[in-house]
Amino acid sequence: MIPAPFLLYLGSSADALGIKTSRGIAAFRRDDCVGEFRHDDCPQTLGLPRMSMAEAAAAGARTLVLGIAGAGGRLPADLIEDAAAALEAGMNVAAGLHERLRDQPRLAELASARGLQLFDVRDPPAHLSVGKGYPRAGRRLLTVGTDCSVGKMYATLALTRGLRERGVAADFRATGQTGILVAGAGVPVDAVVADFISGAIEALAPAREDGGWDLIEGQGSLFHPSFAGVSLGLLHGAQPEALVLCHEPGRPHMRGIPGRALPDLAECLARNLEAARLTSAEVRGVGICLNTSGIERDDALRLCAATEDRLGLPCTDPIALGVESIIDRLLCEASTPSTISSY
Repeated sequence: MIPAPFLLYLGSSADALGIKTSRGIAAFRRDDCVGEFRHDDCPQTLGLPRMSMAEAAAAGARTLVLGIAGAGGRLPADLIEDAAAALEAGMNVAAGLHERLRDQPRLAELASARGLQLFDVRDPPAHLSVGKGYPRAGRRLLTVGTDCSVGKMYATLALTRGLRERGVAADFRATGQTGILVAGAGVPVDAVVADFISGAIEALAPAREDGGWDLIEGQGSLFHPSFAGVSLGLLHGAQPEALVLCHEPGRPHMRGIPGRALPDLAECLARNLEAARLTSAEVRGVGICLNTSGIERDDALRLCAATEDRLGLPCTDPIALGVESIIDRLLCEASTPSTISSY
């Protein structure tokens, strides 16, 4: 376990999506956060006290979390400098980037000299097996998306909490750096060698006999040319009984690919269901989650209602409007498995 409390890193990021890991930790583990570190040119904030490395250490922070996410997962020079400053102030450092903290000689030497730790969250488990796709016991829901960073983790966590509030056994299964930092465990699926992706998810959500649900955090999108391979492996390994489609209305193009439009919701859900049927023949869609954080509440309600009418599935913003309608659909259809949505 990564020692808390945390200092969350924003650095010089000008991109709200680029700080999604720090934002996710602030949203779901706020009591474990003492503050945020950002440079003067950073326009972003999490609403936490702004602190220097020394101030955070004095306030009790034990770990600086480099909670940023950029294409390729690189560790640029400014991050290395800031991580070194955190170590010099007496804090551990955690990151979920593809480049490893431990592979930076300066950071490794500082951590060793000061008796501190470097946590590389994007390390996949050793000795993974290839997926087999054999039927296995248990109830599993997977979130899928029209694009990257559209709210799949938020939706999965909200659904997990909602099921537990109903007295249903439910476990969040993290597959990305933010989810792993929130949950304290998981598999960073985009760091798994391609042959082992589906097997890694079979291991993450193994057979269970208690009637409870595994809610598996989705990654990427089948429609995103950069990350569709990970999304497909997740679909096959999850063997989901149910899918929830996540989307951010108004997004102008696929993340990182100007000019490439997001898919239509109905087509996206249909293609995900088609792919999932390789290992889960009776999979069904049970809901749509929209990230309406950039929309006025009345407009969000109208959009959710229109989407629900068009697709015939409950539609909501899981954070602003709750997930009760989707859970109602999930539990109702789980008790009558012959009622399968055409989506």
